[in-house]
Amino acid sequence: MALFSQPLQWDSELIKKYDLAGPRYTSYPTAPQFHDGFSDADFQSAVTRSNQSARPLSLYIHIPFCEALCYYCGCNKVVTNNKSRALPYLQAVEKEMEATAKLFDSERVVKQLHWGGGTPTFISDDEMSQLMSATRKYFNLLDGDEAEYSIEVHPGKVTSNTMAHLRKLGFNRVSMGVQDFDADVQLAVNRFNSREEVERLIKDLRKQEYHSISMDLIYGLPKQTLNSVRETLAQVIDLSPDRLSLFNYAHMPHLFKSQELIIASDLPSPMQKLELLHMAIEQLQTAGYVYIGMDHFAKPSDSLVIAQQQGKLQRNFQGYSTHGDCDLLAFGASSISAFGDVYIQNAKNVNDYQMRIHQQGQARIRGLHLTRDDLIRKEAINQLICHFELNLNTLSDQFGINAPHYFSDELSSLVPLAEDGLIKIEQNKIKVLDAGRLLIRRICMAFDAYLKSGEQVRYSKVI
Repeated sequence: MALFSQPLQWDSELIKKYDLAGPRYTSYPTAPQFHDGFSDADFQSAVTRSNQSARPLSLYIHIPFCEALCYYCGCNKVVTNNKSRALPYLQAVEKEMEATAKLFDSERVVKQLHWGGGTPTFISDDEMSQLMSATRKYFNLLDGDEAEYSIEVHPGKVTSNTMAHLRKLGFNRVSMGVQDFDADVQLAVNRFNSREEVERLIKDLRKQEYHSISMDLIYGLPKQTLNSVRETLAQVIDLSPDRLSLFNYAHMPHLFKSQELIIASDLPSPMQKLELLHMAIEQLQTAGYVYIGMDHFAKPSDSLVIAQQQGKLQRNFQGYSTHGDCDLLAFGASSISAFGDVYIQNAKNVNDYQMRIHQQGQARIRGLHLTRDDLIRKEAINQLICHFELNLNTLSDQFGINAPHYFSDELSSLVPLAEDGLIKIEQNKIKVLDAGRLLIRRICMAFDAYLKSGEQVRYSKVI
């Protein structure tokens, strides 16, 4: 599948016009639609359908602990220096895995494993070994490097010895939260990792033969300027990660209490944020990174780029993924499973999660059984956000519908976007043009039935 090869087209007026608030579409329907009416019977029925599909599995384990508070963070986390808090939590996770594994066909292989957080390396090396041993006990993990096993790390808080230990446990991919190298920015958000620390870690990871190294950066943080972000990017490019994520900082202190510690007057203005993004995209593309979409970049040889070129890229709760053929089972506080036609979320509070696991053997608090309409719209949004194209004839064949008629209202709503050069609609195909790539979330919003319901949910801006 041929994709964009030219530098991103930037039209400030169109961006201002269409830069609305909207979902990130790591799922459709999105999390606000989950409800507490999702029953045990719904769950059991979904498990049965999942086993009948014989699809491979993807496992996600949420480890919520962090040693320090990063002011910008909106993740579900527990900030503590008390390392003893980890063991009771990990015991609950193991108990949850044991109960879940009994329900799923043991022959189904695990093609993908991810530890997220929080900071997963908060736990000790022995606890890591115990957790991986339990995972292998209850699930059919592929040996060697046949599967993709990844972990998130804080580069200023992890040792080379720990990363070597993780490599022996089977991990072969690393995602590190760099955010920014500028000292003033780091002080303003209480997140510290020097260029020297990151460079030293990357050298160690390559010696340890990790397959992929990914870096997370954030634009829109307090104290950031064009020059400071340009310098951070230059240093990052010099370190040559395989993948990059460039996230938009959304200042929402009404939702995330830690953000109240950020001085609002230090934040770049909306116009300055757009300038930062424009400069960053140009700098990364000039350095040879492929703009996958939204906030993701990768080297041309990376599996994300290859999957996109082959039309196999997917999007899930971890962002863009090459493993769309897997059913996702998630463990730990706040984690979200997605298999078949359901989403299921665990209790968010760590203490509540642990209590539910020990008393009930599970911690499900809400979920969603997708309707046929949800599944159709989910596929349409996934095709657009991953491949910047939607073939309505293919959608018709897949679901046994007349897609142009089914989406007649949506197609009418997209006409102004076509007139503005964001998309092209012809022969029952919607193609996102170069000027529309940045606004892909806005384009996908046309297919979101829940946004049309008038329900008030506060989302971040699409850019």
